[in-house]
Amino acid sequence: LEGELAHKDSMGNGSVMRPGDVQRMSAGRGVQHSEFNHAQGLTHFLQIWIEPAQPGGDPGYEQTHFDAAAKQGRLCLVASPDGSEGSVTLRQDARLYAGLFDGAQSASHALGASRMAYVHLVRGRLQVNGEWLQAGDALKLRDEASVQLGHGEQAEVLLFDLPKNS
Repeated sequence: LEGELAHKDSMGNGSVMRPGDVQRMSAGRGVQHSEFNHAQGLTHFLQIWIEPAQPGGDPGYEQTHFDAAAKQGRLCLVASPDGSEGSVTLRQDARLYAGLFDGAQSASHALGASRMAYVHLVRGRLQVNGEWLQAGDALKLRDEASVQLGHGEQAEVLLFDLPKNS
């Protein structure tokens, strides 16, 4: 979210993450890794764990960048089971969207009958299905047909589309 985070691992990967980057690391049967502040000053990031559908497997690593324009006023797919739309791949029936909303910008995301949503507001203020969220707030939605996002105030949001059994 802010600053630079360096990553190194025993698979030979090394990178520096900057705002807009999304990284997926799967430990699989085992990997050693380190993360550390790469720059002077504040580094603010989110580390999110999504358990794979099947444990084990080979370790893996991916990193890609989604600029602000790709997320402005819309939900941008950043992680999915099949890597569609340039997203990083997950070994789980889950999709992660990122969006930036301000003013009159809004978005709607349909949920299937067997799906639920988890919404995490990273920064700003945003209305989600009629509920106001502040930076750091989260909302779990079950038995909803869709997720409605709007009335953002410099809002950055993550929306997880998950199977209901999560």
